[in-house]
Amino acid sequence: MNKWVKPVGFLFLLILVCSVLGRILTAGETLSEYAEQNPEIAYATPDKTITPSPPAAVSTASPTPMAMPSDVAMPSDVTMPSAVPAATPAPLTEEESDESISYQEGFFYQPLTDAVVARITGISYPVSETLAPALSLNAVNVVPDEEQLAISYDDLRYMQVLYYDFNGEVQTGELICNKGIAQDLAEIFYELYLNEYQLEKIRLIDEYGGDDTASMLDNNTSCFNYRVVDGTGNLSKHALGCAIDVNPFYNPYVVFNKDGSGETYISPEGSEIYADRSQNFPYKIDENDLCYKLFKEHGFTWGGNWNSSKDYQHFQKVVE
Repeated sequence: MNKWVKPVGFLFLLILVCSVLGRILTAGETLSEYAEQNPEIAYATPDKTITPSPPAAVSTASPTPMAMPSDVAMPSDVTMPSAVPAATPAPLTEEESDESISYQEGFFYQPLTDAVVARITGISYPVSETLAPALSLNAVNVVPDEEQLAISYDDLRYMQVLYYDFNGEVQTGELICNKGIAQDLAEIFYELYLNEYQLEKIRLIDEYGGDDTASMLDNNTSCFNYRVVDGTGNLSKHALGCAIDVNPFYNPYVVFNKDGSGETYISPEGSEIYADRSQNFPYKIDENDLCYKLFKEHGFTWGGNWNSSKDYQHFQKVVE
């Protein structure tokens, strides 16, 4: 019996000490006192109906990239993703600022926000070798640290437009372009919208991992992408945000006598039937097409008028 006296006594003493400490740490407040002081919490009936919060339009969790050196083409050994685009992020809302321009309801352009910079860096906009590992995404457009890019973030504008898709339904599209053609594009796409001109998709090339071929296969209308001209080492006008491709699958890129082989190269694959411009088919851009007329009125040149090659989807403009 005596052997239990000390353990029991020690246990009792421990409980007493814990009780005293608990009263001290909680300022002497008991559960019943807490309940009396906080009845709305203590006696509240749990709400079994849970309403999930809507997802954010664009995650801003990624760190804002530092300013990069500027002018290099994307390395040729980069492995690009498949033609399936990533899930389309919800379009951003317009930010109120002196540089944000609202042309018409649903049509605006503005400087790149931190969210947009984080979204495109390492994809359509190159990232330096040093900074690439710090990105939250897998960078596919990486350049040497010492290279200078031909364009900066400040030279670009994020744009939203409304358009009619192939089902005749109104959609919201996103573009990134050179600030020198932003007003032109706002006016052109507004006129296309008023005339219910159909465009299948208008998404940032970043949703295709920066892969121009994948974007064309999906018939996506897009503008800025820091890349070289297909089959060359020359920087594309898309790299400056001064060129746009419209309904590209139905208006392919055609190179005659490529590499002196006498063969005709047509891109994207599967669009060969649309390289014959003597045929009539939907979404065809020619000199009678509204899209062509609007771009020409705004000072753009059309790839369909080139000699050694034809780029029927392509419009570009020289920016001062």
